[in-house]
Amino acid sequence: MIVVTGASGQLGQLVIQALLRQVPASQIVAAVRQPAKATDLAALGVQVRQADYTQPATLDAAFQGAEKVLLISSSEVGQRTVQHHNVIDAAQRAGVQLLAYTSLLRADSSPLGLAAEHQATEAYLKSVGLPHVLLRNGWYTENYLASVPPALQHGAFIGSAGEGRIASAARVDYAEAAARVLTLPDQAGRVYELAGDTSYTLAEFAAELSRQSGKTIPYINLPEAEYQKALVGAGLPEGLASLLADSDAGAAQGALFDEGRQLSALLGRPTASLASLVEAALA
Repeated sequence: MIVVTGASGQLGQLVIQALLRQVPASQIVAAVRQPAKATDLAALGVQVRQADYTQPATLDAAFQGAEKVLLISSSEVGQRTVQHHNVIDAAQRAGVQLLAYTSLLRADSSPLGLAAEHQATEAYLKSVGLPHVLLRNGWYTENYLASVPPALQHGAFIGSAGEGRIASAARVDYAEAAARVLTLPDQAGRVYELAGDTSYTLAEFAAELSRQSGKTIPYINLPEAEYQKALVGAGLPEGLASLLADSDAGAAQGALFDEGRQLSALLGRPTASLASLVEAALA
């Protein structure tokens, strides 16, 4: 039995779909906060169980009979350490043989503000002795594709990453890699640094967007504080704007760059190209 937490989220749904190509639906549990909103997952034939990271009793019920658990990191930045501890403790009580955790690229040395809670979770996993595998996911290309519509509307792509190279990958690639790890033997103790095969600067991203859209979309690099202010002005919550601006500043220091190609090695194929993802976003 493989349990996927956060299964109704964007990554979780893709992991479920990838697992279904490898194992019977009867062996998959989609653990979600609100089962009533996961009828699409139930329709796939998988078991849907309630699992709230803040309610340990729901986690105990969700993990009953589980051999492996995928802990997809919480989206609630600032509360994740406690929430992840709850999941890890429940997995240990259930006798889970392997917990896979979606961490952050080079979490142990990353300058990103996002890294702290991942570091704390990784340290806790190690301290409790639960067999685990770390999926240190790099940046999702979708994080930048979300800015394509406003870039086309305003005629510019803004950021704060300078000349930093970004080896992002599509969410579906990370999902397929997670499913692969969950179905491979002897994964306990492994650490995967996962990123796209090729990298780009945001100026190169803007150039690709310009090429495909037929519009001239320059990249405008802003100081971190100005970029954050622009994101808030565009309607983003202060916390998210701060997180994105910090991540861009980290990218300028190389925090989102990797050339190890461990992701494509796991997938057995190249990661999706930037050009193909921009094309899909424009479509």
